[in-house]
Amino acid sequence: MRYYVKKLISLIMVLFLIMLLTFIAFQVIPGDGALSRLGVDAEPEAIEALRESLGLNKSLPSRFFNFLSGAVRGDFGISYHYSKPVSELLAARFPATVGLAVISILMIVIISVPLGLVCSRKEGGVADRIITLTTQTLMAVPSFFLGIIITLIFGLGLRWFSPGGYIAPEENFSSYLHYMIFPAVAIAIPKIAMTVKFLKTSVLRELKLDYVRTARSKGNTERAILWRHVLKNALVPVITFMGMVIADVLAGSIVVEKVFNLPGVGRLLITAISNRDYPVVEAVVVYIACVVLFVNFIVDLLYQKVDPRVRLK
Repeated sequence: MRYYVKKLISLIMVLFLIMLLTFIAFQVIPGDGALSRLGVDAEPEAIEALRESLGLNKSLPSRFFNFLSGAVRGDFGISYHYSKPVSELLAARFPATVGLAVISILMIVIISVPLGLVCSRKEGGVADRIITLTTQTLMAVPSFFLGIIITLIFGLGLRWFSPGGYIAPEENFSSYLHYMIFPAVAIAIPKIAMTVKFLKTSVLRELKLDYVRTARSKGNTERAILWRHVLKNALVPVITFMGMVIADVLAGSIVVEKVFNLPGVGRLLITAISNRDYPVVEAVVVYIACVVLFVNFIVDLLYQKVDPRVRLK
């Protein structure tokens, strides 16, 4: 229990520090929220009135307290560009980003684990050479380039989907899933290649240890040794990499969202930065920080479960 409590306290402290640095950074950056909304031709009285309504004329500690208390409640104020609550804008973008993350992560896990085990069991064989060559090639291909190729072949060529034709899940869930598969593939393929390499290297390292030789001497089959003993230990470094992948995808695959015209968090961040929409940028930065910290927290807990040696003394 002490392990979990200490990790949770550390998570809260880091999140508070990130929110403080985020707030200070956007106070230092030149720009005025009132001018961004009203324009440079607005009357000084109107600008001053809007500054007062937005709380921009308050002291820095007071504004940070309002920002912090609002963030705890999920209230990040009003967008300068859209004139809507920031929480509503984020909520509208979550289905695209979270759906993309879930589908791509499922693809990575379902495909990479069997391929990694095949490569490690058949090291040097035909299957291992083919898979290794393929994964090394795909690791060098960026997701956005794969997205362009997928759009050209399956969208414009075979017409399996309509490029830019995103459909919200509440409108038609099956059409939503059908469209999301293609950007998910673009994200998943390089990550699958990396995961296969990580898992193969980790399994081969475990197979050379003494406990595997002991398990063989007791009459265990290679399959039983692999699944019951080796895989659990080999997953420790893979969990770290998967945590990074999950955080990266949940934080918003900005370029892929742009290629497939997905209304996700990544595209919202780019639009907000170009429009100097600081409340939206602050909210997205806090969201990304929360995702990364939460995923790392889960990874630490999984470490403790998978490998009992990872404990607090």
